[in-house]
Amino acid sequence: MSAETSVPRPRESDVDISDSALFKGMLSEAEFAFAFFDGDGRIQRVNDVFSDVVNVPAERMAGRQPVEVLAADLSQIITHAVQAVIETDAPVTEGRVRVRTAEGDTRHWSLSFSPVHDEAAGELRAIALVGLDVTESRQTEEALRRSEERYRSLVEAQSQLVWITSPTGAVVEDAPQWRAITGQGLEEYLANGWLEVVHPEERQQTEEAWREALRGRTMFEWNYRVRTRASGYRHFEVRAVPIIRHGRVVEWVGANTDVTPQREAEEMRGRLTDQLGAAALRTARLQGATAQLAEALTVEQVVQVIIDVGRTALAADRSAVALLDPDRAALKLINGEGIMEASGITGDEIPLSHSNVMTMAVNSRRPVFAESPESLKAQLLEAGDDEEILANFITHGDERAWVGLPLLAAGRALGALRFSFTRPVKISQEDGVFLEALAGQCALAVERATLFEREHRTAETLQRSLLPDRLPVIKGLVLAQRFRSGSRHVQVGGDWYDAFVLQDGRVAAVVGDVMGKGVKAAAGMGRIRNAMRALALTNPPPAAVLTGLDRVFEATEEEEQVTTLAYMVVEPVTGEGTLALAGHPPPVLVSPQGTAILCDGEPGTPLGWPTSRRQFRFVVPPGHTAVLYSDGLVENRKRGLDAGLADLCSVVTEAPPEVVSSPHMLLDFLVDRMLSGYEQDDDVTALAIHVPPATKSD
Repeated sequence: MSAETSVPRPRESDVDISDSALFKGMLSEAEFAFAFFDGDGRIQRVNDVFSDVVNVPAERMAGRQPVEVLAADLSQIITHAVQAVIETDAPVTEGRVRVRTAEGDTRHWSLSFSPVHDEAAGELRAIALVGLDVTESRQTEEALRRSEERYRSLVEAQSQLVWITSPTGAVVEDAPQWRAITGQGLEEYLANGWLEVVHPEERQQTEEAWREALRGRTMFEWNYRVRTRASGYRHFEVRAVPIIRHGRVVEWVGANTDVTPQREAEEMRGRLTDQLGAAALRTARLQGATAQLAEALTVEQVVQVIIDVGRTALAADRSAVALLDPDRAALKLINGEGIMEASGITGDEIPLSHSNVMTMAVNSRRPVFAESPESLKAQLLEAGDDEEILANFITHGDERAWVGLPLLAAGRALGALRFSFTRPVKISQEDGVFLEALAGQCALAVERATLFEREHRTAETLQRSLLPDRLPVIKGLVLAQRFRSGSRHVQVGGDWYDAFVLQDGRVAAVVGDVMGKGVKAAAGMGRIRNAMRALALTNPPPAAVLTGLDRVFEATEEEEQVTTLAYMVVEPVTGEGTLALAGHPPPVLVSPQGTAILCDGEPGTPLGWPTSRRQFRFVVPPGHTAVLYSDGLVENRKRGLDAGLADLCSVVTEAPPEVVSSPHMLLDFLVDRMLSGYEQDDDVTALAIHVPPATKSD
């Protein structure tokens, strides 16, 4: 017999490769998995490596179909591949096959199937399988992929434009981000067109500095202005380094960073320093406003600071903030204190086509000062406002002076501020400078707050994506959950919960807490949650699951990563169950009468700590509700754990009967009351297991 992919057999006087003992020895010594299949797809012969991979003794596989002795997914792959070789008489390769070892590890194998022919008859005699363990290469590829993703994310997060040139400085690769900003075509950019968009006043010095770096093979650090697609200029800082291999430069890699906002902020601070040298009071007020804006995280907080500053620093009688909705070409009034504009618009949305001090400020990108009703009337009539409506507004209103300030960030309009006074006000040059600086700081604060809220929502979405989409619906049991993120900054936490039906019909419920914040805590939470599910579905008793999790924790987690959980298995209808704790707060059992009993079982130690795990009986009688929760519900900076547990039991007794009988209402009640009066500084997770009371039909 011969295999299509084999090489000619060497001719040696004392070695015969067809010798059975020699063949068997080769198979036993080989580091690859090997198997023979006959024309009907039955397994004829395997080596020890193959037997170890599939975790089935060789003698049990002989003469059997793969589906009879191998795992379903692996047998399906092998059966299809063998059938394909039989039908096509050509080799078949399965590049990535995952196999679970007896120890529970996952290994990746590359399987090749080749036809083996009878040399004399030329007929297909068998199919040979050769398998190579490619786990290490797969892990290397995955590590490289993750590294590339991290690099790409870092570059995007820092708003950097990456470019590459040849050793001589010639552009050889496209830079789509650069062309998107400058509006250049590919051919123009590749023809050294990047210099053409550098500001004319800086072009020659930039080119000379770049050539000097090329000659000296030194880092190139420079800054210049770049003409954008919109014909404006933006400030960029550039840093490029030579990539040297074996003493030769093989390419240059550079990154341009848009520093326009920083430059504009610096220029604004410079103007403020120059123009307000003699206005110490205004400077102090602006510094106070900046400090307050720096502490404001949300748009609502920024708006409140702006209103406070308007009343204190400007002595304004009314303040309003409106943000621009570019899609609707309108300003959305965030907090207008019931103002009415001269245009007659009284709602919270002001179209940019209607004239008032805010829309004029946004449309012109300049402050609007109306020191008296006559000044306002002149400006609005010039903008096309209705004279009758304007006269009615001035006659019946009590406002006598107005200021409209555009909120600009890097030249882009975000919205507008409106300050009004019930007396005529003289706006001096110093006042104008102060107001412009104040608007600039407010714009930066609004932009930062908008970004924070968007990223905070993204972070919460990420954390929630790691939690179950929904709880299972089980007859004889009602499950409810509540999760409230405690992240004030853009971080994800490690709280988690889960509930699922076991093979015997019982329900597994768990609440866990991986201490810390950020991606590390979330990743640890994901690993422990997945491992717990796998262990529970295989061997559900709580003590066994926690013992298995200890082994997983020791193998995958760091010692300082403290992780606790409460895990119980409960029987629907009867509420009979068992519970085990791993350093987690004890569950509370709520009776139909509204009394609370804390579980007095052994609290245990956090996962990964050497201990003998124990479980104990925990029954949820019909009509009762068991609540599992994280420590964020009962513990914070001002309240210790013991006091929190006592408060929890006390709050339960205050719940009305209709709340006690509904697990969903009960969780809302507990979370709201337990957090009332305290600043939430941690995630709060709660899972309720309610056994409905027995009915007459039951």
